[in-house]
Amino acid sequence: MTTKTAPPPVKAQAGPQRRFTINIRQSGIYVAFAFIVALFAVLTDGQLLQPQNISNIIVQNSYVLILAIGMILVIIGGHIDLSAGSVVALTGAICAVLTVQAGVPWWLAVVITLVAGAVIGAAQGYWIAFFGIPAFIVTLAGMLVFRALTLTVLGNQGIGPFPNPIRTLANGFTAGYLGNVGLGPLGGADLVSLLVGVAVVAGLAFAQWRKRKARLGYGQVVDPFPVFVLKIVLAAAVVLAVVVQLARFRNLPWVLVLLAVLVLGYSVMADRSVFGRHIYAIGGNLQAATLSGVKVKQVTFWIFVNMGVLSALAGVIFAGRLNQAGPTAGTSFELDAIAAAFIGGAAVQGGVGKVVGAITGGLIMGVINNGMSLIGAPSERVMLVKGLVLLAAVAYDVWTKRRS
Repeated sequence: MTTKTAPPPVKAQAGPQRRFTINIRQSGIYVAFAFIVALFAVLTDGQLLQPQNISNIIVQNSYVLILAIGMILVIIGGHIDLSAGSVVALTGAICAVLTVQAGVPWWLAVVITLVAGAVIGAAQGYWIAFFGIPAFIVTLAGMLVFRALTLTVLGNQGIGPFPNPIRTLANGFTAGYLGNVGLGPLGGADLVSLLVGVAVVAGLAFAQWRKRKARLGYGQVVDPFPVFVLKIVLAAAVVLAVVVQLARFRNLPWVLVLLAVLVLGYSVMADRSVFGRHIYAIGGNLQAATLSGVKVKQVTFWIFVNMGVLSALAGVIFAGRLNQAGPTAGTSFELDAIAAAFIGGAAVQGGVGKVVGAITGGLIMGVINNGMSLIGAPSERVMLVKGLVLLAAVAYDVWTKRRS
């Protein structure tokens, strides 16, 4: 007679862990942004955070932020684009010729300009994706070619002025449809703008709640609920503070509305679509992505088509802001967009980066430019600080990667 030993009791799996975690690689950029804003707020005696100045920072850097959205996707995919500034100049020139000289309706001229940007991106994407020439070489050549075409289209002179709708998109503000409401010592502010701010905060809170709920469903680590609520409250406070200041000045800039739509759309595309995941896969490990069945050539091609379209949009915005398309437009814009992407957390090797991070990086550059201008710093000192910030951001990325 044999005796059977009972199997050892199975330990119940622990539920999802809840602990406070900080991803220093992703969160460092936001801490740095807060520090830089606070620093220049003190150095400028609060001028940096005045309603008109906040509006100026957004409007003056809008075209760089648009370029940064496209550039972050290019860099995540393991490439670079040195032609973006020249494409901005060329597409702005095309829009000017169509609206000012040919008399084309402004909306049709904008559509044609965006199509021209897509064709330019497709031309470069073909050589990179299907012919195998490195993006650095193709876009370097494009930088020269498109600048030459800009001079040819413009006849080496500026063309303007632009129609009012294009200027409104670049420099205008939303109307106060429901009147102003009192904010005590802050004065009055546009009600519609305030409601938009509340809607953005509600959307942000709902998105983070869904993300937390999904992580709990998979048994992943999440922050304790009080910490989760604190993060939402802090983010909401920042958003509402900016919206209130803008509403006190001249309401929301139209270009900010455009940027919000672009950031939301591209963030969803990058984080949740198959195409977005393929971009990360290609930049993270090209060979593994190829073996996994990712259509590398097609994805790379469309990355550059998208870059061309966003460059054209930035070209329309920049030309509309200046009310003129000039032969020197877009000079060094590609460097600002690249710097915004890397400061915002993109990895030099590709495969890492966020659209919101690129926007934050662009805003850091804008705050540095604006803040040092307010304190009367010379241009060479501004370039020195921006260069050191870029170097520090890349060094920080390398350091955090080695630690992980």
